[in-house]
Amino acid sequence: MTSPLEEEQMTFSAAQLRAARDEMQAFLLEYRFGMQEIETKISILRDEFLNMHDYNPIEHVSSRVKNPDSLVEKITRKGIPADFESVRANILDIAGVRVTCSFVDDTYRLFDLLTAQDDIVVRTVKDYIAEPKENGYKSLHAIIEVPVFLSTGRVEVPVEVQFRTIAMDFWASLEHKIYYKYNRQVPGDLLANLKEAATAASDLDARMESLHRQVHGRPSTRGARTPSRPRAV
Repeated sequence: MTSPLEEEQMTFSAAQLRAARDEMQAFLLEYRFGMQEIETKISILRDEFLNMHDYNPIEHVSSRVKNPDSLVEKITRKGIPADFESVRANILDIAGVRVTCSFVDDTYRLFDLLTAQDDIVVRTVKDYIAEPKENGYKSLHAIIEVPVFLSTGRVEVPVEVQFRTIAMDFWASLEHKIYYKYNRQVPGDLLANLKEAATAASDLDARMESLHRQVHGRPSTRGARTPSRPRAV
C-alpha cells in the first residue's frame, strides 16, 4: 500500500519533470549572464589600468552561480516560498563574483569604479573591512544590479560582488575549511587562533601597502577616482 505522498509523487510525468528542469535552467541562466556582465566590466577595468596607468589592482577574479541543490537548500532553510518570483526577491547571492586585490585601497578603488557606472544599481553594501565580523572575517560585500538584455527583453539581475585582499582571501579560505571540517562546531581555542591570524593578516596588509608606497608611491591613475569608504545602502 502506498502513502498519499508516494501517490502524489508518482503523478509527475517525465514531461513535467523535464519542464521543471528547463524552467530552473532558464531561471539560473539569467544569473549566469548577470555574472558574466560583471566579469566583463571588471576585465575592462583591469585592462584599462594595465594599459593606461601601468598598474594592475586585481590579482584574480573568481565567480559562481549557485547550483540547484544549493539553491533549494537555502530556500528551505530560509522558509522562502518555492516560486521563482519569491526566490528572485529574497535571495540576492545566487550569482557571485569575488575580486581579489593587491591592497586594501584597491578594494575600495575597484568598488568605486564599478559602482560608478551608470547601468549599475547598488542594492546593499556590507563593509567588513572597516568593521570586521566577530571572528575576524574581512571583505567588502556589495549586492549590485546589472541589466541583462534577453530576447524577451531587459532583466535586472542582482549579483553579489566581494572585494578582498590576498591576505583576506587566504584567511577566509582557511576559515571555511576549518568550519567545514568541524561542521561549524569549531573548538574555542581554534577560534581564538583564527582571530589572531585575522589580526596578523590585517597587519600584513598594512605593512605590504606601506612598503609598496615607499617603493612606488601611490599608483598613477590619471582620471581614476580616489578610493572612498562606501556607505551601507
